[in-house]
Amino acid sequence: MGHREDLLAGAKRCLAEKGYARTTARDIVAASGTNLASIGYHFGSKDALLTAAVIDWFDDWDDEIEQALHSQRDREPAERLSAFLDAVLHAATSDRALAGASLQAAAQAEYSDELRDQLGEAYNRGRRAFAAMLLQVEESEIDDERGRAIGSLGLALVNGMVLQWLIDPERAPSGSELAAAIRVLLTPRT
Repeated sequence: MGHREDLLAGAKRCLAEKGYARTTARDIVAASGTNLASIGYHFGSKDALLTAAVIDWFDDWDDEIEQALHSQRDREPAERLSAFLDAVLHAATSDRALAGASLQAAAQAEYSDELRDQLGEAYNRGRRAFAAMLLQVEESEIDDERGRAIGSLGLALVNGMVLQWLIDPERAPSGSELAAAIRVLLTPRT
């Protein structure tokens, strides 16, 4: 592993142990076995490194989520949405540190243009990918308008569900409950 990968791994360990706001550059250097100059060289700043670590950490969840969606391949979109949200919730449950760190990163974006841009770009990439996963098509088949609309809905549901789970896990909704609520909203009144 090179310094960049060592820094990412060290940042992930620090996020798990200390959280986003309490992790210092020196903590990351100690956890990664690198030096302070490596952070600036590879990432520009400690905050950019921590955000890159959060985003990279999310990629670790992809296999579990893809598998849940694959099992729902022939189902209607609401059932695929339910499976997706339940897989995200399961991943958050098994890795609460990442869920908390991502929330902390989002809160810090208010004070950092660099961090806001980095997270915004990750969200932008995620919208089209989410829409393609949900609709079971290639990303290239998703036009900008549809990707933005469906992807934004997915991100809103994921962020809201995970936030509720972090605050009150006993009463937070499951993906199945959210999908059922959407079905109710879309059912015409008779």
